Amino acid sequence: MIRSKIFATLLCIAAVTMLSGCEEETTTKRTREYEVMILKPTSRKLSSVYSATIRGKQDIDIRPKVQGYITDIYVKEGSLVKNGQTLFVIDQVPYEAALQTAIANVDVAQAAVDAAELTTTSKEQLYKQNIISEFDLNMARTQLASERAQLAQAKANEVNARNNLSYTMVKSPVDGVVGTLPFRVGTLVSPSDSTPMTSVSDNSEMYVYFSMTESQVLSLTRQHGSLENALQSMPSIELQLSDGTIYKEKGRIEAISGIIDPTTGSVTVRAKFPNSRRLLLSGGSGNIILPHKAEGCIVIPQSATYEIQDKVYVYTVKGGVAKSKIIGVFNISNGKEYVVESGLEQGDTIVVEGVGLLRDDQTVKIKRIVEGEK
Repeated sequence: MIRSKIFATLLCIAAVTMLSGCEEETTTKRTREYEVMILKPTSRKLSSVYSATIRGKQDIDIRPKVQGYITDIYVKEGSLVKNGQTLFVIDQVPYEAALQTAIANVDVAQAAVDAAELTTTSKEQLYKQNIISEFDLNMARTQLASERAQLAQAKANEVNARNNLSYTMVKSPVDGVVGTLPFRVGTLVSPSDSTPMTSVSDNSEMYVYFSMTESQVLSLTRQHGSLENALQSMPSIELQLSDGTIYKEKGRIEAISGIIDPTTGSVTVRAKFPNSRRLLLSGGSGNIILPHKAEGCIVIPQSATYEIQDKVYVYTVKGGVAKSKIIGVFNISNGKEYVVESGLEQGDTIVVEGVGLLRDDQTVKIKRIVEGEK
């Protein structure tokens, strides 16, 4: 009997001890220590990176205007050429012959006009003397008008023949660099060919194209009032080349397309970079680095946030209790921090570690206070 009472007493003591331990453990969990931050305004230099395509200021396909066999090629692939410099020569013999024929036709037509003028002058004198009728005079004048029309047509044919002959000298329309040469001497070329004879890229300045999302463009428009104002206030930008190096000369954004691509939801942006050393080549690729400076802003570590359905949350601490709060963040970040646009103010306290373990209205014990930068 005594043993039973002792055993029952021991069981009661053990149960009380276990319950006390669980309650202590729950209390410990609820009052876990967290590191917090007191927010203060600061400044940040951020940058966003966009994949880009490099194009010459002008990339011009060189196509023949007349048909014929290539007789000479005066350039090599990659050659620097000047505006008006001859690139190719197409067989000129048939076009020289056509010009000579056209010149001869002009001479014949001119002789016919001269004869018709003499006839008309004579007929006018005879008409004044009542030797011929008015009908005969009008017929002479009509013949003169016809001969003059034929002369005009012959002169037009001469101009056309001269142009065709000049087109046999295929020249560069701009200063630039010659592209590939798919044709060789002896190849028959024609204006209807789908493949150009070559291309010339004016790369004294280069256009670099990249895309921004619709939301980024809308943010710029709201920030500056219009796209025109946004362009004027855009800072100088940098170009990261395909080998990872930064291009020494900085560029500027010149144009933002007013049309959204329905397939990608993006807007094309064009920047211009100087290329005095001819380092940039048309058709190349790289990354545009767009800087952004934020002054007097609230900056928080990304580790202090969590996301639910594309919305960013933090836990603020007030009176030792954690409260979740939605915040708005700037769409450019450095991968470690967020610049807060709405939801937080100077002096607010937020939890900066272990936010995944927190719940609304949970008691928070402060382990350490980290102050935001001044």
